[in-house]
Amino acid sequence: MCLTLAATACLAGEPLTKAAAQDELKISSTTLSLPDLSMIRQSGQAVSLASDMNDGRPVVLNFIFTSCEAICPMMTQTLAQFQELLGPERSHVHLMSISIDPEQDTPAQLRAYAKKFHAEEGWTFYTGTHDASISLQKAFNLYRGDKMRHSSVTFMRRAPGAPWTRLDGFASPDDLLREYKQVAASP
Repeated sequence: MCLTLAATACLAGEPLTKAAAQDELKISSTTLSLPDLSMIRQSGQAVSLASDMNDGRPVVLNFIFTSCEAICPMMTQTLAQFQELLGPERSHVHLMSISIDPEQDTPAQLRAYAKKFHAEEGWTFYTGTHDASISLQKAFNLYRGDKMRHSSVTFMRRAPGAPWTRLDGFASPDDLLREYKQVAASP
């Protein structure tokens, strides 16, 4: 029931509060070895994900699919609100949303999805091949064998080579901002 109420609030543009979250937020630090994959931005441009990810800006990243009607809209709305909370600093942060349904999530689908959630400059949506999607999900320890079994996880990293902060559960925009400030301030 909480998931349904939280999804309704997020789709209505209301902030996700801790009371609306179904699970307690779990925060951990991890080092990841990511494959250098070719992905396609919502613009249709093919890019090296490693190059895009390592452009010098801090990264805030999640995995979504555009036909999801449960947690993806909630996570996307939360990132939109987080981007707004960043204020002028938003141009110094790279938000990345990566599709786990590349067969359906074409660049046009991703552009429409980004527009629906008022994604601003600095927030890039990616798709790619089925194999690239699985490889990337496995690298982030998120692969569950079926897109319908994915969970709400957000990753943050201060800089290339730095550890990733992993937020498992439904983070609020304020949670993301608090963790981002800690990640950005870490040595």
